[in-house]
Amino acid sequence: MNFDKISAWAPEWLSVVRIMSALLFLEHGTQKFFNFPPAPEPMQLSGPFVIQGLIEVIGGVLLALGLFTRPVAFILSGNMAVAYFMAHAPQNFFPVVNQGDAAILYCFIFLYFFFAGGGAWSVDAARRGTGLATP
Repeated sequence: MNFDKISAWAPEWLSVVRIMSALLFLEHGTQKFFNFPPAPEPMQLSGPFVIQGLIEVIGGVLLALGLFTRPVAFILSGNMAVAYFMAHAPQNFFPVVNQGDAAILYCFIFLYFFFAGGGAWSVDAARRGTGLATP
């Protein structure tokens, strides 16, 4: 198998992973504000949960579009680190037990987007004139 040919698609697949991660993250915000997708018990929004929901909705939309990818990803990464250490880590040391594995994964994938950018299929790339190119 010629891995060089596969590697040529890395910028597009970076975009696919960014879009999917952003849409999955966005669901957390839409569930908080609109109960969509429906939760067994709708969340009662107060102070920090409103702020978190706004970060999830606004950040999720911007990241899905690939607009201001690096600064948004940096903010979202830090947000997920804080969420993990405030909400999950106090419950138990092990992420699988404290249900913080998603927060850790989001933290590190957003940190990767901070370093890698939005990929070929992003508003950022289109604004630079480098977007939508395929091998």
